[in-house]
Amino acid sequence: MKILVFNSSPRKERGMTAALLGPFLDGAKEAGAEIELVYVADLKVKPCLGCFYCWLKTPGRCVQKDDMAGVLEKVVGSDVLVLGTPLYVDGMTGTMKMMLDRFIPLALPFFELVDGRTRHPGRYGRHDARVVLVSVSGFPEVENFSGLIEHVKAICANMHGAFAGAVLRPGAPLIPFLKQQGVPVEDAFDAAREAGRQLVRDGAMSPGTLAAVSRDLAPREAIHQGANAYFKQVLEIRDRHEWH
Repeated sequence: MKILVFNSSPRKERGMTAALLGPFLDGAKEAGAEIELVYVADLKVKPCLGCFYCWLKTPGRCVQKDDMAGVLEKVVGSDVLVLGTPLYVDGMTGTMKMMLDRFIPLALPFFELVDGRTRHPGRYGRHDARVVLVSVSGFPEVENFSGLIEHVKAICANMHGAFAGAVLRPGAPLIPFLKQQGVPVEDAFDAAREAGRQLVRDGAMSPGTLAAVSRDLAPREAIHQGANAYFKQVLEIRDRHEWH
């Protein structure tokens, strides 16, 4: 199984998106998957021009000369796509969305009816790649991911892919603080590793395992207090340096 992973965090390997992707991909490797990791921030990707040249004048090829041709080649050769992104304004990062907008050359311009909805047929037939969402959020409620999940599901349907599930970690930036306070958090990352194993071994991730990844790590009130105390301290330090 070939798994192509996109990490769209601007912090790349230093961010909490990478911290969650790490054990998930380790589990997939342990189960025998071949992994390729791409940092979207390292790609030279321009916005889609909406010119439709890739459909009508240069079929299957964008007129813009950047890194997307290589990206699309990797996508076509993969069995699973992993979209790794921090939650930005209830959605994915802008760089991830801009890259996905450039997937248009993978489709043909014609219309077809699929499950009662008008779609574009795939240029290379029904690729049927599975798509996994891996995302982290600063807010502690898992419900904050709902808009992003629905968006990714819609993208999957449009691409003739299959949504394989979401590996989610709410309250991610506070995890180092919680660890300092002695709060057990490692089981959530162990569950992410198990989710990676299940994806490759069983072809699916169990709801129980995904729930374990995103479980409440501490009472919401304690998380609010810890976050507010931290930001208050940072702002006080900033003010002292600015005015003295």
